[in-house]
Amino acid sequence: MTIKLANRVETLTPSTTLAITAKAKELKAQGMDVIGLGAGEPDFNTPSNIIEAAYRSMQEGKTKYTPAGGLPELKQAIITKLKNDQGLEYAPSEVIVGNGAKHILYTLFQVLLNPGDEVIIPTPYWVSYPEQVKLAEGTPVYVKGEERQNFKITPEQLEEVITPKTKAFVLNTPSNPTGMLYTKSELAALGEICLKHQVTIVSDEIYEKLIYGNNTHTSIAEISQELKESTILINGVSKSHSMTGWRIGYAAGNKKLIAAMTDLASHSTSNPTTTSQFGAIEAYNGPQTAVETMKKAFEERLNIIYPKLISIPGVQCKKPQGAFYLFPNVKEAAKLTGYETVDQFVTGLLEEALVAVVPGSGFGSPDNIRLSYATSLENLEEAVNRIHTFIQNKMK
Repeated sequence: MTIKLANRVETLTPSTTLAITAKAKELKAQGMDVIGLGAGEPDFNTPSNIIEAAYRSMQEGKTKYTPAGGLPELKQAIITKLKNDQGLEYAPSEVIVGNGAKHILYTLFQVLLNPGDEVIIPTPYWVSYPEQVKLAEGTPVYVKGEERQNFKITPEQLEEVITPKTKAFVLNTPSNPTGMLYTKSELAALGEICLKHQVTIVSDEIYEKLIYGNNTHTSIAEISQELKESTILINGVSKSHSMTGWRIGYAAGNKKLIAAMTDLASHSTSNPTTTSQFGAIEAYNGPQTAVETMKKAFEERLNIIYPKLISIPGVQCKKPQGAFYLFPNVKEAAKLTGYETVDQFVTGLLEEALVAVVPGSGFGSPDNIRLSYATSLENLEEAVNRIHTFIQNKMK
């Protein structure tokens, strides 16, 4: 018997990282000293007060189902956080908690999109945005964030691609993979275009606590009441509190949309993991010292590694303002070392220098690579030295 898969999954694009990841594991299994810079999660453990709160909840017998949209106590903690950090006011009916920000986004697109609806996605993009849009039978529409513009799109670019089929615009600030963030004035200008054309804004702010230097985070929802009403704000505890495996994310926005997402969640996941929700309550209500400690460590690593990286022949890189990724352009480095494409360069780097990075092609930017500095400074310095040596030796 031949099983035919649903058309919706046949449209999915395989992850470009799979081959590199598989090769890296193969080399490690052979005893090779591979340094992996592909991590999309902090290298710190979850703060102890959060672990203790979750454990305590289990000891107290709080291990049963919760409401599909999340515990009322967690919703209130999120509402308080949004009020304190962004000055935004939401009712519990305007908040849903889900199994990570990724699943929240998936649920959102499922209830928002009809077949053929278009969703504008700036490039470079996080790999799951276009795939989730396609799974909801929507159509991704890409707008290139030019490197000379710090990978950010302009209002003119946004308006140019809006059609009668445009349903939503995805905004990710600070960005994965570039680490760049939009200023308040840039957000206001983009928001004006969305309001003009009645386009829903999906604002992914998962990296908002990891911002460096004198840069500050602005949520597009806080700029005006009109923009708040047009925005679905996405966030969670994964990156800010080093809780990637706990799988807790949330959305805040339009009551009707949140209700639909909650109804869908009730038939798909029942509820977010109960124990994780109690951990997330502590994450938001408890001390934030560990968040600041982690942020300082990332910033220190960035400031040490960045000048070393840009000193490598053929490597150009905009200094990120947030998150924990570097997104250098290595097109020239690939040419200098005899490779036709950056993807081939990435494979050579792994096989010969034993450094695993993520090719930018998976993010819609084939001239770049993504390096995570969510690893030890020792590993980072050794990896950058290996990349430098690899390129210099190939140039001889």
